[in-house]
Amino acid sequence: MFDDKKSLARELFERNHRAMLRYFTRKVGHDAAPDLLHDAFVRVIRRDQIESIADPPALLQKIAINLVCDFARRRKTERTYLRPQHFLDDAPSEDAPPEDWLEYDRKSRLLDAAVDALPPRCREVFELCMEEMTVREIAKRLGISDRMVRKHLAHAIQVCRAALD
Repeated sequence: MFDDKKSLARELFERNHRAMLRYFTRKVGHDAAPDLLHDAFVRVIRRDQIESIADPPALLQKIAINLVCDFARRRKTERTYLRPQHFLDDAPSEDAPPEDWLEYDRKSRLLDAAVDALPPRCREVFELCMEEMTVREIAKRLGISDRMVRKHLAHAIQVCRAALD
């Protein structure tokens, strides 16, 4: 049974991988497309009774659409929650009272000290994030997993929030 499932999945992959890769590239970009292609076929292989699927290309299309939606949702979450820029308000205007400038300066120093106290890899991840790199770009650049990047960012954000409270 496993050989049948494996050969059906291989045949489905051979027939559809180019079109799916083009679709993913259009939707999520060149860097993330191969990963989503891989994820799509992993989902197919994990399905029970693959041989009983009435329309395998339609199933692939539905899986691809779901993966793109998941990817977009994950990106939105990363932009919303994993961006550290929200720790500090915008710098006060030139007309602002001196107290506002003092408070801004105090918070800036606290934040700098918190970032300096982070473990080296965590600090590096945080600083790359501040340069507007995505989680995937940071992971690729540092040779670590997306999950590890998220863990470092979560820790850095927690430390920064604690420093400012």
